[in-house]
Amino acid sequence: MALSVETESHIYRALRTASGAAAHLVALGFTIFVAVLARPGSSLFSWHPVLMSLAFSFLMTEALLVFSPESSLLRFLSRKGRARCHWVLQLLALLCALLGLGLVILHKEQLGKAHLATRHGQAGLLAVLWAGLQCSGGVGLLYPKLLPRWPLAKLKLYHATSGLVGYLLGSTSLLLGMCSLWFTATVTGGAWYLAVLCPVLTSLVIMNQVSNAYLYRKRIQP
Repeated sequence: MALSVETESHIYRALRTASGAAAHLVALGFTIFVAVLARPGSSLFSWHPVLMSLAFSFLMTEALLVFSPESSLLRFLSRKGRARCHWVLQLLALLCALLGLGLVILHKEQLGKAHLATRHGQAGLLAVLWAGLQCSGGVGLLYPKLLPRWPLAKLKLYHATSGLVGYLLGSTSLLLGMCSLWFTATVTGGAWYLAVLCPVLTSLVIMNQVSNAYLYRKRIQP
């Protein structure tokens, strides 16, 4: 028996709500897991995985889900209010990422190790630089008068697309970090596979939620 369009719509929205809730929990759970594993303060390096997971797993996930019509925790705010919360979360993510990058550079200097010698380091640097550019681009959306020749709709599309690429770069850096000697020496077996699934799951949810949030805005705008 075929389902009606209305029933399919309800099922689809319920699935998106459930997947969004899962992304919130996984992003937070993964960040707490890394913090427990790294024991921040036990060494200079210990702050690096904590800050990077906080930036690219938790803060950036929350920043992007702000605009989801089903999964946002701030649906009670106006569109302008959510945009400002998004910018604040993204800025906090960038600050954490910059601090995490700076600390690992200092750590390697102290040990006399080469910089950017691994795929993880290279992907991490690219993700941090991309996040910086993304935050800079967001200023143009907060204050569109700064870019009067660019249609606001196109700016939003470019920013959303670029932000999704930046998020995937950050997730890639996290995945490569879980292949490092530090992580694999501590986390083994099924726990390692579960940890790897965390950024994969959140990335899939974010790709779906961001694209649909943009289509939703297009649909409701006159």
